[in-house]
Amino acid sequence: MAKSQQTFNKSEKEKKRLKKREDKAKKKAARRLEAKESGGANEFVYVDHLGNLTDTPPDPSMKVEIEAESIEIGIPKKLESEKEDPIRNGKVSFYDSSKGFGFIIDIESQEKYFTHVSGLIDEIAENDKVTFELEKGMKGLNAVRVKKV
Repeated sequence: MAKSQQTFNKSEKEKKRLKKREDKAKKKAARRLEAKESGGANEFVYVDHLGNLTDTPPDPSMKVEIEAESIEIGIPKKLESEKEDPIRNGKVSFYDSSKGFGFIIDIESQEKYFTHVSGLIDEIAENDKVTFELEKGMKGLNAVRVKKV
């Protein structure tokens, strides 16, 4: 005769699952009863003219009319502004010639940019004044076409 496939662990899990389902049904019935007793009160939340959440409907006198044409969906087009000079000035803050990379600090914005030996025109060392251009790299902007000043 074969053994039963119903183990103790399986039966305990089944009991827990049934108990959970029963508890959920009881909670649902209690919520329905509570809603009937409260007279079917609104569970709405309103937003007033300042953007705050309230229980009361907003005052119609505070309503603001907005023209549909004034609503912009998406990103507005960039206006043709004055062209920036692509050549920037900076100072080499760190450079490891054995590994072939380093960092340049832009004099104007004080931002650090990564540079690689493949983007160098002249040999550079730490604390050298350089000119460079920016190019989009895998992890952000990189300094390329780096020349010693």
